[in-house]
Amino acid sequence: MTMKIEKTEKANELKLSFEIEAEKFDQAMKKVYEKSAKYFNIPGFRKGKAPMAIVEKQYGSEIFYEDAFNELVPEIYEKELKENNIEAVNKPDIDIDQMGKGQNLKFTAIVQIKPEVKLGKYKGIQIKKIEYNVSDDDVEHELGHMAEKNARMIAIEDRPVEKGDITTIDFEGSIDGVKFEGGKAEGHELEIGSGSFIPGFEDQIIGMKIDEEKDVKVKFPDDYFSEELKGKDAVFKVKLHEIKKKELPEINDEFAKDTSEFETLEELKNSIKEKMEEENKSRAKYETEEEAIKAVCKDAEVDIPSGMIDTELDNMVKDVETRLSYQGMNMENYLQMINKTMEEFRKEGEEQAKTAVKTRLVLEQIIKEEKIEPDEKKLDEKIEEMAKMYGKKKEELKENEYFVNYVKGALEQEDAIKLIVDNAKIK
Repeated sequence: MTMKIEKTEKANELKLSFEIEAEKFDQAMKKVYEKSAKYFNIPGFRKGKAPMAIVEKQYGSEIFYEDAFNELVPEIYEKELKENNIEAVNKPDIDIDQMGKGQNLKFTAIVQIKPEVKLGKYKGIQIKKIEYNVSDDDVEHELGHMAEKNARMIAIEDRPVEKGDITTIDFEGSIDGVKFEGGKAEGHELEIGSGSFIPGFEDQIIGMKIDEEKDVKVKFPDDYFSEELKGKDAVFKVKLHEIKKKELPEINDEFAKDTSEFETLEELKNSIKEKMEEENKSRAKYETEEEAIKAVCKDAEVDIPSGMIDTELDNMVKDVETRLSYQGMNMENYLQMINKTMEEFRKEGEEQAKTAVKTRLVLEQIIKEEKIEPDEKKLDEKIEEMAKMYGKKKEELKENEYFVNYVKGALEQEDAIKLIVDNAKIK
């Protein structure tokens, strides 16, 4: 077996020319035949019992070529990449020059490789100091949220609907007298002023009395997600059943006792302030790291192969699909809702993908130049922490080479970011 390596006219791209002995290709054909023999039904033979030569005579030996290629090539391809220290970043573009029984298999693979990174300044960069303080208003705001969560619902019967009320309504919508799908509900709770309905709908509920019926006239926004409804005038027949109002608890020592482990309001306020200060500290640390990384990446030069961008976009789409699945949605529904094609969605994500790839490549280069390696104790502790998180044994995870390398890489990146920030000039 031989492999010839050539650079193409494009940056970070190689042409790999393979020639594999005929004997190996013929052996792969035989393996494919043995796996698929049971599917061949040849007259004069029991199903699956026809010899390979008879199957080839009936269908042509070409029937095994593609599967034989897939049986033989992947392992050889990966082995050659490893032995020649080629870091491929995309699936190869294969072009077969010669393939047949009794012939050497000849093909080329065009593949993109990880690019070289020319680092700029990454020690002594200047970044602005990021700091968030906690004010008394912030604490009061959080207490207000707690009061909202612990509010009582009071039934209102002696007045019409006001802004801020929570109403229970039935409604049914129509356009030009024709009812439309999704335009009907019974016993629906709607907070007036929440902005959760079509613009103008909630305002027209204000002033209604219990058991009153009313026609609410609205216009669907021009950018509404449904093509059938966007920009259309609609009429909703609405019946009001209930009016309720939130009654907020008084914020005092009793409130602190009822909603927390503290005996006094002062203790609760101090706890809220401490928690917010910790959150602000974490936020400032994260944003400082982001600014530092951004500055280092801006000063670095790297020609990113398109394959790396495509792979990053694939991963971004998968992440969105996973998050949508938790909400009972799929990607197709989501794209319809935001009125975009998959091509448009990916196009919008290109800059984010480029930034993510460049950041990763720059950090990897800093790790290489600074010879950063995570402390074995720290690595062991991190694996133990993740074992507890996933409900697995630490020893089991340590046997997984891919997982250990993943954790090791994450710790190396943390150390590289720390090195950048520790050496930055913060003003």
